[in-house]
Amino acid sequence: MKLRGGFLEGKFLLIFAVVLVFLGVFLYIKFFADEKDLVCGDGTLYDECSLNKPYYCKDGILLQNPPTCGCPLGFNEKDGSCFSDLMQQEKTISLQYILNGEIKKIDFVVYDNADSYFSNLPREINYQGNKTPSRVDFKLKFIEEEKQRNLILPLVAEIQNLAESKEDQARIAVSIVQNIEWGDSNKTIKFGRSYLNYSRYPYEVLYETRGLCGEKSQLLAFLLKELGFETAIFYNNAENHESVGIKCSSNDWKETGYCFVETSGPAIISDNSLVYSGNVILQSMPDVLKISEGNELGKIREYSDAENMMKIREKIQNDGMLNFYYKWKYERLKKKYGLGGDYQIG
Repeated sequence: MKLRGGFLEGKFLLIFAVVLVFLGVFLYIKFFADEKDLVCGDGTLYDECSLNKPYYCKDGILLQNPPTCGCPLGFNEKDGSCFSDLMQQEKTISLQYILNGEIKKIDFVVYDNADSYFSNLPREINYQGNKTPSRVDFKLKFIEEEKQRNLILPLVAEIQNLAESKEDQARIAVSIVQNIEWGDSNKTIKFGRSYLNYSRYPYEVLYETRGLCGEKSQLLAFLLKELGFETAIFYNNAENHESVGIKCSSNDWKETGYCFVETSGPAIISDNSLVYSGNVILQSMPDVLKISEGNELGKIREYSDAENMMKIREKIQNDGMLNFYYKWKYERLKKKYGLGGDYQIG
């Protein structure tokens, strides 16, 4: 009986010790954990103003708080909100995206006055002397326009509120742009005696929810830049096509250091074997137009999914059909990423 009592006593002490350990871990997390873990989607600490006015981090959500955080340059506080002259004649657009196989949407307010303002901005770049503007100069002109930035930041904040991880934020941004309709503009500029369609600013693409590959690529590069990623725009001259690159350490395209992202329509991040309208495949070495410094995209599930999709495409090309297993994988990937029909070039 004495041995039995000692055994029970030892067992009790072990259980008590385990409970103390769990209690200690809980108390540490609750009271002593690094406060840097308590941040909003843009990295702002709880109960502090974001670097992007007028946002304030409240319980993990970025909220507009002009009385506390102020308004960006060119905006004035009005009835607890930041307002500019461009924010007139509003309309609400619906931006669809797919995350983890679920179709979702963001309602975003855009303004007719702002669209007209960006439509009337000059498209040319003038340098003194013999300097000639480069393709990347034009891209930065369209992406870094400050008034535009302040008008699109609410969409960036919404994306940051929807996802804690940077990877999911990138997925949402990519999917939003891919699901914007591909198409040219009905707006034109006079060139000599002719009128030509012109390249739109990212804000115009949002307003019209329509854009060509180059215009949609500029919009995605803007969103990824504001989400903190190092980004580039790929320009394939031979195929006359533009896409986006996100800095990555593996699965990069043609050893550029950037993962390939198609913007014309829904596609898997790093899937670079797409077949476009007219049976066109991107084979040329792209120009890499660097847009921003920032974080790289870590190891994500899309890499293996893209490799599977490329194998499926190769099998269709070689065999002309898919067996039951590959057909199941193909349908699964189509549903997961909302993959559709032909991609466009231009």
